[in-house]
Amino acid sequence: MSDLDIQIPTAFDPFADANAEDSGAGAKEYVHIRIQQRNGRKSLTTVQGLKKEFSYNKILKDLKKEFCCNGTVVQDPELGQVCV
Repeated sequence: MSDLDIQIPTAFDPFADANAEDSGAGAKEYVHIRIQQRNGRKSLTTVQGLKKEFSYNKILKDLKKEFCCNGTVVQDPELGQVCV
């Protein structure tokens, strides 16, 4: 048999350093999108982590129009603004 360079992929967690306090030029900001299946056809989707210059209400308005769904913007003391 020949020697092959086999690379085993490692687990990558994109949210591992999301709460890091590194605010340098190379700091990464993540948008968290969570989908929770309710029952049958119903599900709950939350969006968190958008930049301050984006308007959550305008984004929510476009999402409601595009996907024919309902939603609201919630102010959470720990997480900040969250689209639900």
